[in-house]
Amino acid sequence: MKVNGKHYRSLWWNQNDHVLEIIDQRWLPHDFREQQVATMQDFADAISEMRVRGAPLIGATAAYGMALAMAEDSSTENLEKAWTFLEKTRPTAVNLRWALNRCRQHLQTLPETERAASALKLAHEIADEDVEINRNIGVNGLQLIQEIAKRKPAGEPVQLLTHCNAGWLATVDWGTATSPMFQAHDANIDLHVWVDETRPRNQGALTAWELGSHGVPHTYITDNAGGHLMQHGQVDMVIVGTDRTSRRGDVCNKIGTYLKALAAKDNNVPFYVALPSPTIDWSVSDGVAEIPIEQRNLRETTHIQGKTADGSIDWVQVSPDGTAGGNPAFDVTPNHLVTGLITERGICAASEDALTALFPELA
Repeated sequence: MKVNGKHYRSLWWNQNDHVLEIIDQRWLPHDFREQQVATMQDFADAISEMRVRGAPLIGATAAYGMALAMAEDSSTENLEKAWTFLEKTRPTAVNLRWALNRCRQHLQTLPETERAASALKLAHEIADEDVEINRNIGVNGLQLIQEIAKRKPAGEPVQLLTHCNAGWLATVDWGTATSPMFQAHDANIDLHVWVDETRPRNQGALTAWELGSHGVPHTYITDNAGGHLMQHGQVDMVIVGTDRTSRRGDVCNKIGTYLKALAAKDNNVPFYVALPSPTIDWSVSDGVAEIPIEQRNLRETTHIQGKTADGSIDWVQVSPDGTAGGNPAFDVTPNHLVTGLITERGICAASEDALTALFPELA
């Protein structure tokens, strides 16, 4: 997507310096900073500190980390060491292990002398595949928006609500939940998006920044406003992303997603999840019971980052001194609350049978 008129992916390979570059998302939406990721520790820090974030982007970043490891030492011992080192960086998003496993399985079959070049080629392929997956999610999700638009009175926009950031910053490009929005806007559909702030890291601000950069009308709202808007008929459809989805369609996403799904169910608002196939964890059936939920630093709940009056970016404390903070980063929405899953191959029910029918070779 474009930033100040220039096309960016959320990560890219610097051919001149032979190094990966990323957008350091910790500073957005107030400051746009690029950063080189040059060492294995850089890769681990980029993922764990959320310089890169979002399940698809984490997976792509990890693939480039494996490429760096092979460039430094292509032995089988170092291959296993790199896999273990990167796999520990974040526990919930399944794309991380998916990408690491794909790299390891491919590289194990090759002579050590071929691993470095092949690992970099595979990382490029994973990044490019992610872009195409998300573009196709947008094509399929666009159909839902078009159907709603046909039913709307003249002059009334299609009202969407999204939670957290499932935008191009969370993927390599396009985004998952935002891809249908971008494509609907480009198709001249009258559209408005309610953007949840998404505490504690206020990642909805990233979505607002993305939509604003693309010209999509939107309104930034508090997390607790969504149910009220649904009660009053101001939301036509909810679209969210996912960090891990069970084979029966339980959806793990940023904390607060479950509450949005409950409100949508109570108000007969369709609740859709934009789901790239690498985010399906076929080894998990019961998402609530089996998906590990990352517990992040308590400071994220007791402090908040923002721009001060003098234009600097700083953290301020919002809780009383000595107050403990709890910080589960994700929750799981059971499949019976999900209207449908928007995948790169089409839209399906949130069920094992439906996912298996779309992705038989994966199931």
